[in-house]
Amino acid sequence: MALYKRNKVWWVSFSHNGQRVQRSTGTTNKVEAQEFHDKFKAELWSVTKLDNKLVYSWRDGVVRWLRENQHKRSIESDKVHLRWLDIHLRHVHLHEVTRDLIEDIACRREADGVSLTTVNRMLEIVRALLRKAHNEWEWLDKLPVIRMRYVEKQRIRWLTLEEANRLLKELPPHLKDMAAFSLATGLRASNVTELQWQDVDLKKYHAWIHPDQAKTKKATAVPLNDNAMAVLNAHVGMHPRFVFTYKNNSIGQCNTKAWRNALERAEIDNFRWHDLRHTWASWHVQNGTSLQELQMLGGWSSFEMVLRYAHLSSEHLRDAADQISFMKLRGDFGAA
Repeated sequence: MALYKRNKVWWVSFSHNGQRVQRSTGTTNKVEAQEFHDKFKAELWSVTKLDNKLVYSWRDGVVRWLRENQHKRSIESDKVHLRWLDIHLRHVHLHEVTRDLIEDIACRREADGVSLTTVNRMLEIVRALLRKAHNEWEWLDKLPVIRMRYVEKQRIRWLTLEEANRLLKELPPHLKDMAAFSLATGLRASNVTELQWQDVDLKKYHAWIHPDQAKTKKATAVPLNDNAMAVLNAHVGMHPRFVFTYKNNSIGQCNTKAWRNALERAEIDNFRWHDLRHTWASWHVQNGTSLQELQMLGGWSSFEMVLRYAHLSSEHLRDAADQISFMKLRGDFGAA
């Protein structure tokens, strides 16, 4: 049979060079499915008789890209973008994904009211998939140019000690303890929610983040200060496996309605859970921690990431500034 239905979508099925070929047409319309069937068979004939390159669809690329990237920590987020892209690219062949088409899709995404950062994340996935198709799979002869959106760098959002205490007071107990632990260690949200007792040494004031749990894929040592230890000691014996739980279950996410309501009651605007990490880093720099030490504490692989906090303190440059203090300037400074 040439056409058949599977979950209301038409599929093609036929024999080519002694092998069974099956593929989704991506449509529930039989006329469109028949057109897909005829075009696809013609392309296969062209590949066989004329030594042309086999034509692959965008969906072919998505299936293979997802299969090869299951290890990515952001794979679920990537799938959200790919589902949105499927609306616009489900019937498109990879070689038909041009610069103009990508630009049109990016403009449509912007029109949805999402941030430019979100648009760029979607474009990064498109670019990564097309590069795979060109460089590794050899499905494409050339790559289209993709214009990324310019995102103006914003200031680092962090809390003062007074604001932090105000927020902690408004949070429910399970979120309060995780937030306090984040402010004491600078750990990312997933590393806090997934922290297990087997990775904590209460006697040595130490915890570990394993490579498969780290954003940089490198093991990170986490020294625990008195504030962090106070939180951990309060949780000893509550759960046999996880440090932080809610109703005896592990916690899936921190950005909940309870978190947002607490921010509103504390009168704190434009603040995300990840900004607790920014707050921790900002407090360190303001209290004399060197940028090199901060990089090690925070587990950043790039020193450039730490430079975001350099403006919060000039102590690390004071010795350099004093190098020319012997050169006395003459004049009546401050004279009326």
